[in-house]
Amino acid sequence: MDTRKIIALLFSAIIFSINTGCAQEQTSGSSSAAEVTTAVEEQTTTAPVTEAASESKELDFNKLSTFELTSDDLHDGIWDTVITKTANGENRSPQLSWNPVDGASCYAIFMVDTSATNWLHWKSVTESETVLPAGWAPSGEYVGPYPPSGTHDYEVYVFALREQPERIKGSFDSTNPKLFEFAKDMDGENEDNIISYGHLTGTYTHGD
Repeated sequence: MDTRKIIALLFSAIIFSINTGCAQEQTSGSSSAAEVTTAVEEQTTTAPVTEAASESKELDFNKLSTFELTSDDLHDGIWDTVITKTANGENRSPQLSWNPVDGASCYAIFMVDTSATNWLHWKSVTESETVLPAGWAPSGEYVGPYPPSGTHDYEVYVFALREQPERIKGSFDSTNPKLFEFAKDMDGENEDNIISYGHLTGTYTHGD
């Protein structure tokens, strides 16, 4: 065979071999890229979704409007001894006053010792009264402050409600760590049953 033909054939074979190799590399590269893309998509799909911060179970007072609440038994931030269940007290509920709230059918009243894990001293509901005379609450709904020692903070909350709940939670004359969760329950599923609230805070010191 002519030497030139032999050289041409060898050259053609070399070129064919190189092209075939490149084609296989391109195919292999495309497959790897597809596999990587699929893996990323799977990771994206199966990655756990971060849960939103759970909503607080306690009543958000910042969302509510307020009304003025006053008491003749609170002077300079100190509750009068007469409202206490002590040797010098009369264990009677303090006088309270506030203006009627539009849309309210009733008012829920609480007195809480926030220095003693929300010890509940008063839990009452009134339909129309917005001026409560001293001693208004019965003994089953009110027990006066009787701190075992030191100075305690006693806070009064009056909530104006559109409708009275079937039940207002809270253990009378006992600690209530979840009291402000119970307060949120009064607001109902739509969180619109509490129209507004009034608030007073005062102290009483053991031995006064």
